[in-house]
Amino acid sequence: MTLAHVIILLVTGVGVGFAGGLLGLGGAFIMTPVQYIVFTDMGLPADTAVKLAFGTSLLVVLPTAASGAWRHHRIGTVWWRAAIFMGGCGLFFAFAGAILAAHLPGVALKIAFGAIVLLSGIRMLAARQPQVEPEPVDNLWLWVAWSIPLGLIAGIFGIGGAVVMIPVMVLALKFRMHTAIATSLAVMIFTSVGGIIGYIVSGIGVTDLPPYSIGYVNLTSWLLLVLTSVGMAQVGAIAAHRLPASYLKYFFIVVMFYMGLKMIGVFDWLGWPI
Repeated sequence: MTLAHVIILLVTGVGVGFAGGLLGLGGAFIMTPVQYIVFTDMGLPADTAVKLAFGTSLLVVLPTAASGAWRHHRIGTVWWRAAIFMGGCGLFFAFAGAILAAHLPGVALKIAFGAIVLLSGIRMLAARQPQVEPEPVDNLWLWVAWSIPLGLIAGIFGIGGAVVMIPVMVLALKFRMHTAIATSLAVMIFTSVGGIIGYIVSGIGVTDLPPYSIGYVNLTSWLLLVLTSVGMAQVGAIAAHRLPASYLKYFFIVVMFYMGLKMIGVFDWLGWPI
């Protein structure tokens, strides 16, 4: 890993932490493309690079989500009952998703990840604001039912799951935007643990991994990202409560569209260096 790679990862951690606290995301939408570029530039095959990026991103998500959730908890917006039930169930399915991902082509995973995020963004943009704000869904079985696909997606694509979890919470479960952001961070503490274990187990025995890798988790990349992301998650969480919910929603949608198009490869096809 070169000095340029180190600087890129440190700067990426700043964006990851701020986006995590502000939008309730784990930051994998930033980390995964950046790490994929770094790992392939180091000479790793594309298939290995994308899986290593997924696994390492989940290990960064864990402390970043915990940091953001703690700040939102102090403000009083985390719905812990929902977070514990959804997160507890999601943990097991995130583990299963990570195991499954190890047997799928890396390029296909990358494109599918982008497509899911893009469709979620379109759905959230098209949804109309209700005239009367409904009460949030307080139903254990619905929470558990939604946590199954959310956990699988988190594990397969190496994300905390908020990029699809927040649209589900807002559109299907009627959570208020601030509550969805805060609660998604708490859920990600659980789903990231399941995914991390799955990627470590799946990557044991793979021979073309870089130094300081435990399965599909690279500790060097993880450390560089965590150094700057955890503190910035606090800054993002504080900023989130100073912005109206509508601003957060549209900012979140813009981020989703960028991430989806980036992972599908649209910008590469157009020759745009973004």
